[in-house]
Amino acid sequence: MPHTTAETPVTARLVALARRSHEVIATHQAPSGAYPASPTFSAYRGYAWYRDGAFTAEGMSRYGDVTSAGAFHDWAASILMARADAVRGLVDRQSRGDEPGNEEMLPTRFTLDGADGNDPWWDFQTDGYGTWLWSVVTHAERHGLDLARWAGGLAVATDYLVAFWDRPCYDWWEEHVAHRHGSTFGANFAGLTAIARSGALDEGRAEAAAAAAAAIRATMLAECVAGGDEPPTASLPHLTKWAGSSAVDGSLAACVVPYGITAPGSPLATGTLDAIRTDLATPGVHRFAADVFYGGGQWLLLTCLLGWNEAATGDVASARARLEWVAAHATPEGDLPEQVPDHLLHPASRAEWIERWGPVATPLLWSHGMYLILADELGLLPPVENR
Repeated sequence: MPHTTAETPVTARLVALARRSHEVIATHQAPSGAYPASPTFSAYRGYAWYRDGAFTAEGMSRYGDVTSAGAFHDWAASILMARADAVRGLVDRQSRGDEPGNEEMLPTRFTLDGADGNDPWWDFQTDGYGTWLWSVVTHAERHGLDLARWAGGLAVATDYLVAFWDRPCYDWWEEHVAHRHGSTFGANFAGLTAIARSGALDEGRAEAAAAAAAAIRATMLAECVAGGDEPPTASLPHLTKWAGSSAVDGSLAACVVPYGITAPGSPLATGTLDAIRTDLATPGVHRFAADVFYGGGQWLLLTCLLGWNEAATGDVASARARLEWVAAHATPEGDLPEQVPDHLLHPASRAEWIERWGPVATPLLWSHGMYLILADELGLLPPVENR
């Protein structure tokens, strides 16, 4: 249940930015239903990601824009249905011990009309497909929709993840392809758990999805947890960036809310969020300590993600402070960037990225989608009659 907040000038600005966030996303949504990652940023222009789009669709669904979110899910399902034969071939090869190469796997991003695209990219990730399954099921449950509309794509995504969830791939940030990542495990657990309970799959697929979800959670808890040593130096355990690492990553907050690997308030959830706050939050949230992308700034979407988790544990004051920090970094036009440079981890690296790709992506639709999610958690979306 979202919290409610009395109207003040600050509150009014937060609500106005939620309205603007919806406008930015709706304005830039492609006729195909795709949400472009950023309409102007050189490296993202013309492409849409399942992961970014799934969170953006969640924001639009919470805002009440059922048509926009549904159009994105139509786009996502159609891409998978068009590749159903390719996925069947990949799964069959895997079952026979013939491991496909990374370049043969589904891409992580697609053109706005659903093609693979021709630009080189770090292009094998599975978390987007898991996050999409979670997002579309959550959207349908929220608005009482029939998942049969997306049934073909749901089946393909399920088969793909059941076969390949344990395979190393790039993480949320298109990095470290040799590792199995905590946030990737979380995304795929959430997606397979959601689709297994949804009633949208045949019995065999639903059972396979549930079994894979259980295996993912068991693997993550066995291989992606650090800390929790014996007294007197004991600390709470926390989830880790990848299997065998002790490092944290801002994306790991998603493994609590919304992915549900561990419940809010549990020792593992508390330890994970504490580690993120200690190592990466100022109060804006960095991706990870070694991040050199644009100098390693603070990401607005991760700040909203941490706030979402704080709201889930009842820490409304901290969650609202995160939202206010994000809002303070909107441009005068009300656009939210990908990251901001007020507290760079590696400032000497910023210039090379500006020279390579230009200014930081602004607007980033994922930032706006996450703003809508946290604003909803705090009861700060515009009244329904004014949307």
